[in-house]
Amino acid sequence: MEGRARAPAAGTVLNALATGRGSAFAIDEYTTATVELSTDQQEITGEVAGAPDADTRLVERCVEYVIDAHGDVVGMPGVSGGTVRTESEVPMASGLKSSSAAANATVMATLDALDATGRMTREDMARLGVMAARDVGVTITGAFDDASASMLGGVTVTDNDTDDVLAREAVDWDVLVWTPPEQSFSADADVARCEQIAPMARLVEELALDGDYRRAMTVNGLAFCAALSYDTEPLVEALAHVDGASLSGTGPSFTAVGDREALEAVRADWDDRPGRTLLTTTQTAGTQTT
Repeated sequence: MEGRARAPAAGTVLNALATGRGSAFAIDEYTTATVELSTDQQEITGEVAGAPDADTRLVERCVEYVIDAHGDVVGMPGVSGGTVRTESEVPMASGLKSSSAAANATVMATLDALDATGRMTREDMARLGVMAARDVGVTITGAFDDASASMLGGVTVTDNDTDDVLAREAVDWDVLVWTPPEQSFSADADVARCEQIAPMARLVEELALDGDYRRAMTVNGLAFCAALSYDTEPLVEALAHVDGASLSGTGPSFTAVGDREALEAVRADWDDRPGRTLLTTTQTAGTQTT
């Protein structure tokens, strides 16, 4: 019993740390999960390709939850263990929703192994991954905004307190990503400082629900750079050429959206910074079996 799925990374329109409302958009960069289930093994073991010391509790818990809910559908009792291996183009702890992508890919791959993908809606698949993320402590808000964008594709606006999708739209944007070499774990973010900028977050939410995503992400970026003590210079450089740029998640990555020629101009500035730049596009298909 083997299943395989891949889930896209995502960038931020609205960080949910301030108010519990968030917004994100899927990008064309992926995490792939391969799940093998067994009636002989009594535990779930995880592995991250190229990172032997990585924390695999999240993906292991995702497999456990799916087996608990749907392990009977294969027509044989005792599906109780297996392995999950993830491979990713998405740098870990970079603000590009690597945890959400890994959880989504693992949930769908496990359902694929059970031949049970039709038993859950895509939103419920995302909710299950969010539940696992909360359970193992890798998220503060639950990150349903990130998970929904990665699972459904396009841009979503969500209530992370109730795990509801408030809006979704398929968007066709060119996207530039700059990822510095350092890491930032969202579970370590200073929530109290983020809550102090709640009025700005509510403004961003209004803009996003009105479909003004580029202005929304720019206000978000400036506000959360201040709250999380990031330099705003990458945003200033980007805004000389495009209308939308933001800190992604709790950093350290930044994203900019606009036409490709303008983003090439931004890239010329961001390439002078340490780390990597990636010119890509939004993704509208969401998480898929492979």
